[in-house]
Amino acid sequence: MSCNALCLCPCLFPPSIFRHELTSSPSGRSKLTALFSINPSRTRTRRLAVSTHHTPTLTSRITGAMEDHDHRHRHVEDELVSFKHFIEQAKDLVRPDSSTSAPSPRWFSPLDCGPPLDNSPLLLFLPGIDGTGLGLIMHHKKLGKIFEVWCLHIPPKDRTPFTDLVKLIESTIRSEHHRSPNRPIYLVGESLGACLALSVAAFNPDIDLVLILASPATSFSRSQLQPILHLLQFIPDSPNLSLLHILSSMTGAMMDNLEKGIERLSPDLVAPSIAYLSVIADILPMETLAWKLQMISSASSYANSHLHAVKAQTLILSSGRDPLLPSHEEGPRLRWLLANCEICTFEDCGHFLFLEAAHDLVTVIKQLGVYRRSKERDFVSDYIPLSPSELKNVLDKHRWISTVMSPVILSTLEDGKIVRGFAGIPLEGPVVYVGYHMLLGFELFPLVTMFSEQKNIPLRGLAHPAMFMKLNQGWLPEHMFDDLKHAGAVPVSGKNFFKLLSTKSHFLLFPGGLREALHLKGEAYKLFWPERAEFVRMAARFGAKIVPFGTVGEDDFADVLFDYEDQMKIPFFKKYIDELSDKLAGKVRATSGGEVGNQALYLPGILPKFPGRFYHHFGKPIETEGRKEELRDKENAHELYLQVKSDVENCLAYLQEKRESDPYRSLVSRILYQAKNGFTAQVPTFDVD
Repeated sequence: MSCNALCLCPCLFPPSIFRHELTSSPSGRSKLTALFSINPSRTRTRRLAVSTHHTPTLTSRITGAMEDHDHRHRHVEDELVSFKHFIEQAKDLVRPDSSTSAPSPRWFSPLDCGPPLDNSPLLLFLPGIDGTGLGLIMHHKKLGKIFEVWCLHIPPKDRTPFTDLVKLIESTIRSEHHRSPNRPIYLVGESLGACLALSVAAFNPDIDLVLILASPATSFSRSQLQPILHLLQFIPDSPNLSLLHILSSMTGAMMDNLEKGIERLSPDLVAPSIAYLSVIADILPMETLAWKLQMISSASSYANSHLHAVKAQTLILSSGRDPLLPSHEEGPRLRWLLANCEICTFEDCGHFLFLEAAHDLVTVIKQLGVYRRSKERDFVSDYIPLSPSELKNVLDKHRWISTVMSPVILSTLEDGKIVRGFAGIPLEGPVVYVGYHMLLGFELFPLVTMFSEQKNIPLRGLAHPAMFMKLNQGWLPEHMFDDLKHAGAVPVSGKNFFKLLSTKSHFLLFPGGLREALHLKGEAYKLFWPERAEFVRMAARFGAKIVPFGTVGEDDFADVLFDYEDQMKIPFFKKYIDELSDKLAGKVRATSGGEVGNQALYLPGILPKFPGRFYHHFGKPIETEGRKEELRDKENAHELYLQVKSDVENCLAYLQEKRESDPYRSLVSRILYQAKNGFTAQVPTFDVD
């Protein structure tokens, strides 16, 4: 990824190349901004914006495994390209300063980051041992769309103590919090920067902070870097020696991923990368390296001693193959010690996680639901749709479902004609898709991804709150629902229902909820809807279209053998279900009676069968535009509610009947068809009436 603009401190460049603009800060200090262009005669220019507002006074498991040789080759090439961009920008940051005063830490804001969304939170990047502040260079453009990004630059010759760096960051966040008290401030730190973030959070529990920490140096006491501390005093300072050389000779692990397959890469990439080693020596000369390692040692002890005071929301990004720090073990340790912490592990990534081609920080933030623009996360307004690359990754990850199940999509036109495909789906929202919830909700992901892929419509879903809660009891895999949340799932509530309608969204609603998704033996395709028309009048208030739909096929490959009634007869399971349901399901329709009020949360024991096929049938859209006053009447609303329910039942009955005549209902017949016509070919189905 090319970085065309950076923000930089003016002390590194001659005064004549700046256009200055003086503004006032909330604290009464001046704020200096500048636009910078390196030698206008060059064909490639960089624009930089600078802030000297704050200067120190004295003071869920994600795997990035490569699937084939070509993929590994592209991955290595991408990493070399990102390494090249990092070095090119770092050259300017570490140029010798002509001024007599020693350079000091400064904030800079990359101009290729903006402009962000309205009311975007502030993101402060705290660098690792390199101190350049360019660790997020691969992510600037994406981050800049949803954050106001500032990066801390610590010059190689700077000798500001760790505690004074903490005070610098603390001054910044307090000033920005005073300016925008309702928006969170994100502290993204790697290694040393993670220690800075934890220390700042410990001293500022009254400020809404979100910590994202990569390879935290809180594990330094168990690091392979420890022996270097004692050796550096005997190694002379030399421009040809750097951290890279020392680690390569001592551990043999530095840049291991790049060395694999490097012989197959273009010389245009390899030769400059080797030449850039001198720049690394400029970033970390031996004297600076010794200072930084001593600082990390003390920073680790300092941060660890204050972990008990950290209350901020924290996300730990652990690397599975970190040769410098025991990051893989440190993540679980910090999760145990911190009050509000979760962990995400990248098994095939190294120490410099943010420079890895396989890592996308924005996707991780969105997928784990860490992004918010106010004190409380708004699942509707804070939602950011999947980018094309994110959609592709999600589709590739779950492609096997579509391949195995070959979903059939049917929709109904205005004249009542049923057609294959999405032609009958309304384009303009709001649209409420009301349907039957199949066993374990396995129909959701193919449906959501097909809407995005074929109609370019983000199809959101009102989901059970249990999907959004941390389950520390090992009930489900830690990141089981991440992809659904990333695709736009929203906790079911009247408030969120209102917000989705007001933003003209397309979204799924399953009135039967858990009762249908976790149905008992012999209850396939039976609706369990509440007596009251919960959604009709609200939909009419916004003139929403209601699309009834049915989905069948899932129970063709799984039989329920050990259901709720069976498990409640066993004391161990009964106690577990009661506790779990009370904690996670008790607040959903707690006042409802009958079947839907019994929203017990449990996992049915199922017996897989030979896979069948998914069939989705969307009925004729029901208009509520202009019927707001009519549907205020409870009787009229209830009548429409019963019509929607009847339409869903008709969709289910239609599919169950028609699938019997599908010549490609069985998996074997579909595989044979695709083997002959290509695995991207659409598999035929029954004749549509």
